[in-house]
Parts: sequence; C-alpha cells; structure tokens
Amino acid sequence: MLGKSIRFNSLVLGIFALTTATLLSFTYEGTKDRIAEAKREVAKRALLEIVPLARHDNDILTDIIKVPEEYLSTLGIKDGEINLARSNDKLTAIIIPAIAPDGYSGKIQMLVGINIDGTIAGVRVISHNETPGLGDKIDLKKNDWILGFDGKSLINPKPEFWKVKKDKGNFDQLTGATITPRAVITQVLKTLQYFKQDKARLLEAAKLDSSKQDAILIEAIING
Repeated sequence: MLGKSIRFNSLVLGIFALTTATLLSFTYEGTKDRIAEAKREVAKRALLEIVPLARHDNDILTDIIKVPEEYLSTLGIKDGEINLARSNDKLTAIIIPAIAPDGYSGKIQMLVGINIDGTIAGVRVISHNETPGLGDKIDLKKNDWILGFDGKSLINPKPEFWKVKKDKGNFDQLTGATITPRAVITQVLKTLQYFKQDKARLLEAAKLDSSKQDAILIEAIING
C-alpha cells in the first residue's frame, strides 16, 4: 500500500513538473521577443544619451565592430562590441563597453563614449549593485556625478590625476562612498588608454565596415 502511495505521489509530482516546464516554455516563447525589444530600447537610450542624434545619422545600435580579444581584459569584459557613431559616413565617436570589477558591491557595467579626438563624449553606468543613497549616485538617474567625465581625456587631466580628490586627483568623490567612484574612474581611464592603443585599427575597421554596408545596400537596391 505504501509503495503504491509513493508511486502515485511520484507520478503526480512528475506530471506537475512537466506541466510547469511546459507553461514556462510557452511563457518564454511568448515574451522573449518583447524582452529582447525592451533590452534593445534600454541600450539605444543609453547610446543616444552619450552620442545624441544631432551628432550621428547612422543606426549606432547595429553599426558595430568586435572588441579585439587582446583588449578584453583591459576593458574588464569577456566579449563585447563597439558601437560606431557616424555623420555623413564619417566616424565621429565610438562607444565602448567596459566593466569596473572592483566596485564596493561588485562589478559596475558601463558604456564609455569617446570622440575621435580622444575626448570623452559621455559615460553611463548601465548595471551595478552599489549601495542605495551612496554608491548608486554613479547612476545619472540618481546624481549628475557621471557627467564629470564629459570632455576629459588622457591629457586633461594627465593619467596620474585620474583619481578622486581624496587621493590627490581631479575627480570629486561621492559623499560617504569612495570605493565606487575610484573603481569607475580607474576603468574609464583604462578605456581611454585602450582607445589610444587601438585607434588606428579602429578607424580602419570602421572604414572597411562602412564600405561593406554600402555594398550590401547597393546589392539590395539592384536586386529589388
């Protein structure tokens, strides 16, 4: 009798698990496109905050080139793509993914926009776990601290001054939070240094990519 009861309960649990898995599968299939579109919109908004429409006429969300493998560790990422901003087919800025690994509460995911002249177009934090009311002020929705990077470069200030003022640098710290801004400042500096090292290749890759896109467009027009 006990054996039958166990088998019956096991059967019920199995049916329940199968039903739940099926429902979850249908739910995922029904929502994955909406989730993907929502993520696309979030990414697009962040990109447009860094390089607004007035500064480009291409689709910066899809105009991309891969981050070279040898620079992934410098940027703190495992893989990633660089978004290109063009105006009249001329490259004006790039937007680079980067992660500061040493925030107070873990990794800080960012997008760093750099103009072709090496100045920063803008920085945005897109994911973090920093303390509400303290470290989370790196988020533009909470504080305008992140705007302090705009226009900065490797010569303004020099690399040795890419620190918070508490460490004799040029950047403000956040009240009650020093570790978080230190992490962000350090990673933005590393991203600028990456751009300097890889600039020539990036410009050439962007030129080649633009030519390829033109060829695809011409072929599409010819083929109707």
